[in-house]
Amino acid sequence: MKYERIEKAVFRERPNRFIAYVDLNGTRETVHVKNTGRCAELLVPGAVVYIQKSENPQRKTKWDLIAVEKGSRMINMDSQIPNQVVREWIEEGNLFEDVALIKPETVYENSRFDLYVEAGERKIFIEVKGVTLEEEGVCRFPDAPSERAVKHLEELIRARKEGYESYVFFVIQMKDVRYFTPNIDTHPVFGETLKKAKASGVKILAYDCAVEPDSIRIDCPVDVVLESPRLKETVKPLVEWYRGHKRDLPWRKHMDAYRVWISEIMLQQTRVEAVKPYYARFLSELPDVKALAEVPEDRLLKLWEGLGYYNRARNLKQAACQIMEEYGGKFPETYEEIRSLKGIGNYTAGAVSSFVYNIPKPAVDGNVLRVVSRVLADGDDIAKASTRTKIERMIEEVIPRDAAGDFNQSLIELGAIVCLPNGEPKCEQCPVNSLCMAYCEGRQMDYPVKKRSAARRIEKRTVLIFSDGNEVAIRKRPGRGLLAGMYEFPNEEGYMNRRQVIEYAKEKGLAPVRIRKLPDAKHIFSHVEWHMKGYEILVDELEKKMNGEVIFAGCGELEEKYPMPSAFEVYYREAGAERKR
Repeated sequence: MKYERIEKAVFRERPNRFIAYVDLNGTRETVHVKNTGRCAELLVPGAVVYIQKSENPQRKTKWDLIAVEKGSRMINMDSQIPNQVVREWIEEGNLFEDVALIKPETVYENSRFDLYVEAGERKIFIEVKGVTLEEEGVCRFPDAPSERAVKHLEELIRARKEGYESYVFFVIQMKDVRYFTPNIDTHPVFGETLKKAKASGVKILAYDCAVEPDSIRIDCPVDVVLESPRLKETVKPLVEWYRGHKRDLPWRKHMDAYRVWISEIMLQQTRVEAVKPYYARFLSELPDVKALAEVPEDRLLKLWEGLGYYNRARNLKQAACQIMEEYGGKFPETYEEIRSLKGIGNYTAGAVSSFVYNIPKPAVDGNVLRVVSRVLADGDDIAKASTRTKIERMIEEVIPRDAAGDFNQSLIELGAIVCLPNGEPKCEQCPVNSLCMAYCEGRQMDYPVKKRSAARRIEKRTVLIFSDGNEVAIRKRPGRGLLAGMYEFPNEEGYMNRRQVIEYAKEKGLAPVRIRKLPDAKHIFSHVEWHMKGYEILVDELEKKMNGEVIFAGCGELEEKYPMPSAFEVYYREAGAERKR
């Protein structure tokens, strides 16, 4: 859009919404203000403005106010121009293909939308909003309450439900801004309705403009932040902090999808330091998808032995087979394809796609839930799926397109080494403590809120090590349920005394020579605790006499061949075996 007859002047005052006084070449002139917003931060005495002379010599007010300088930024103030520049931009081939019709001021129900577009079979309504309010690079709308703007959003939602495509297009009438967000201080209802519109399928766009005293045109997309401007402000300091303070971890040395995937699955429910030796051993034997797809299950479980949650390992193998069959052995490269793999949820898909491919998808784990809850002083229960979904939505909205992986990892890293659970978080070391509401309120330990889980069920068990001095008896657990497919020492529910152990051994066809009481042990699963008592039963000729589906294994075989869960760690050592890390 090009203006003619533009002159430079100096703003003096604005006695009402419609007119202002300026100095033009030493003469006081009355100008028409083509923007009924407050614009108080723009129209300050002494500001350089640009005015356009009317083509109508009979008009009482001969000048229109077009633009103003605010520091080094040129801002177009003409509220009648955004519709025109959007129309010109679409006519140039932007946003839609095969445009057959662009019609201004089109009535729908009780509203008049700024533009109606037909492109092929598509029928599209566009409501255009000019934005001139800017503070520290953040643009907001409206600068005054606007019930009309809320009504337009509600009508766009209705149009979307009836099959039309619906857009809100915020024209940022200036250049070099950081992001756009609704002005909830001035009109919170507009902000809530805008979020509702997005959730219903209305597309929310914001573009800045290249502005000169005599021209304006749509230029570049601007990030739209509807959920949390505070979270958006953490992006730059967190990314910078992460790049300077990240830990030296083995899976960060070669950032390929397979390695990240393996590490992320291992790190679920397991500490970083505990994972390191398992990760190295696993990759040494299974360096790629093909090797993982072909490994026998017993060997896979042996490599996983001690990490727990063994279905994770089985799901890895199934996903590897899926990659071989569906993607020719090449790890998929889109979020949706990664998310479709067996055993991969939102977190792992977000981690792999952002860390490796820089796809702006969130990776929300417990660390991230804690960090965001504290930054926002959010009291919603993080154990609820709705809270996780909300935080995923907030993060996805602010992920920087040029640093998606580093931003996601910065949140995880901050939660792991600074924003700690339980004990005191290291708030003085936090790069975003000035933005953290919990810290500013002195309530760090009040967040996150997590409803106490139901008490775990206690299960008493007796573990029996039958040994002839060379081998011990083990058995394979069923293929489904807790610790499915793993190997174990014979064990029974309830506590047994020596007499009962002797009777049990005789039922298995054995004659005990000596019984030794072993230490008590406890193992905690997610929903049950095993409280165990153990006995070692020395017998003669174990292999020949013991009945039942058992395997006889020496210490070397226990260590190398048969995967046994860490629930039996105490008794594993009592049998003379040692874990290989």
